[in-house]
Amino acid sequence: MLKPLRQGLPPLDPAAVSDAASFALPARYEAVREARRFTRGTLDRWDVGDRFDDICLVVSELVTNALRHALPAEAVGCEHAASVRLHLMRWTERLVCAVRDPSHETPTPRDSDDFSAESGRGLFLVDSFADSWGWHPLAGTLDGKVVWAMFRLGTTG
Repeated sequence: MLKPLRQGLPPLDPAAVSDAASFALPARYEAVREARRFTRGTLDRWDVGDRFDDICLVVSELVTNALRHALPAEAVGCEHAASVRLHLMRWTERLVCAVRDPSHETPTPRDSDDFSAESGRGLFLVDSFADSWGWHPLAGTLDGKVVWAMFRLGTTG
């Protein structure tokens, strides 16, 4: 079982962020496609170089996990259900994608030796493509958790 992780997560000081974008996702599985479209458009504007495909894949996995595992089954497809929110934040040399959901459940990678399985590898892929990842519970008036992944970006010079 994963414990909440904070190491590797850049400070969430808004003044330190070069660029930020956020997108509220409806509680329906089609939202994964909408999240990919939003991510591609945002990353195109930010010019993230060779990490583009890695980031898009990880966002897709994090959003899929939030919709599948963090929302009650009866909430999926319901217009008024608590939503999932995607945040993208770019600093000069790193990018963080974070997915907020209303669940308090720990994101847990599945143990599986079946590499041909159609599902169950999301967190394995996140771990493989991101430089670091983790999660932490939300505090204050927000309920749920944030699952994040960080990517180091190449610098031009």
